[in-house]
Amino acid sequence: MELFKRKGNLVSLQPARILVIGFGSLILLGTLLFMLPIATTEKGRGLSFINALFEATSAVCVTGLAVVDTGTTFTLFGEIVLLCLIQIGGWGFMTTGIFMFIILGKKIGLKERLLLQDSLNVFSLSGVVNLVKRIILITFIVELIGATILAIRWSFEMPLAKAVYYGIFHSISAFNNAGFGLESDSLSKWVGDPVVNIMVTFLFITGGIGFTVILDLFYKRSFRKLSLHSKVALLVTLILNIIGPLIILISEFNNPDTIGSLSLGDKLWASYFQGVVTRTAGFNTIDIGSLSLSSLVFMMALMFIGASSGSTGGGIKVTTFTIIMLAFWAVVTNRNDVNIFKRRIPWELVNKSLSIVVTALLFIFLIFFLLTFTEKADMSKLLFETISAFGTVGLSANFTPELSPIGRVLITILMFIGRLGPLTMAFALLNTRKEAKVRYAEEKILIG
Repeated sequence: MELFKRKGNLVSLQPARILVIGFGSLILLGTLLFMLPIATTEKGRGLSFINALFEATSAVCVTGLAVVDTGTTFTLFGEIVLLCLIQIGGWGFMTTGIFMFIILGKKIGLKERLLLQDSLNVFSLSGVVNLVKRIILITFIVELIGATILAIRWSFEMPLAKAVYYGIFHSISAFNNAGFGLESDSLSKWVGDPVVNIMVTFLFITGGIGFTVILDLFYKRSFRKLSLHSKVALLVTLILNIIGPLIILISEFNNPDTIGSLSLGDKLWASYFQGVVTRTAGFNTIDIGSLSLSSLVFMMALMFIGASSGSTGGGIKVTTFTIIMLAFWAVVTNRNDVNIFKRRIPWELVNKSLSIVVTALLFIFLIFFLLTFTEKADMSKLLFETISAFGTVGLSANFTPELSPIGRVLITILMFIGRLGPLTMAFALLNTRKEAKVRYAEEKILIG
């Protein structure tokens, strides 16, 4: 396996491998900090290595799956470490690194810009440093708005200092699509609260549509003038955010263990929240483990699709899903081109999208298959946990704390793959592409 690329006397790691090492190093640091006695409320003891690794990975990969109760297990120090890992993980390893370069006044070279371009998944190298500055500014503004509104709301039922802390913690967790909460039942206490529902969903939807889309909206302020990427991301996000709550409402309307016993207003709020939260933010206002099988299956599909490219969310991304659907439609309607909004999608992007989906399915199947050996649980719970980890969603059918040590390691690996992206992980594991010296004769095979 070729781990290095040589250029003259310089030896440099491949971009995909630098991202893997960067995120891996951050996770290792978080693991060590969580193992410190001052990180947990249990005197003289930190988390075990496996639990610390799981929590650190979940935070850096902005997933939200947890094997311990956040609010009762961690001290203030532990929770601040968790928030820092979430924020850095949401920005991305390279974005955070460039941000530190800017603060320290260091020069940002071509290599760093190339790595940043690969990390942010943008088309052009020009303006990537300015993009980082705007990402940081957007993050602080949106999180400050969220923290302020949530703090004001919670100040009516808890001490002001606690309300402010709750506001800051949940705002950072929501905007970065992490889903960590300070209550044992997540946000179930506020299932019918309009302020909490609207503010938290606003935060993770904004974080999930992507920074490039946010900037595109800010500067152009007209759907017609937006880039094709922004149009697709916004349209598909809107469609999924309408369909999701409707399916949850229909499936759970008479389920007494979820929303069946709630008032009509609370049913609507619960369905809305749980229908959109599957876009990679792991909060919940109802018991996920009590959902009907139909709801769980549909939520798995939404978790697999995930958020938008260049966002704090995971999954295969809504644009990838859209391109695959458009390509399918082009094939069945016998068309040569993949078109949307009077624009043609290059087949190169179609092939890459297909590769992302296939690679994702292979990773999910492999981990799911291994979990069937290590865990004793219903297949639906195992698959839900697996897809939630890959999509960096963080929703769990009350199963995460029951994972065996090996199961926790497997889910940790999948969270890592899901955050980096299946193709990035594949590139990091495989040799770099080499042009074939021989091109063979073409011959067809039967398919379908």
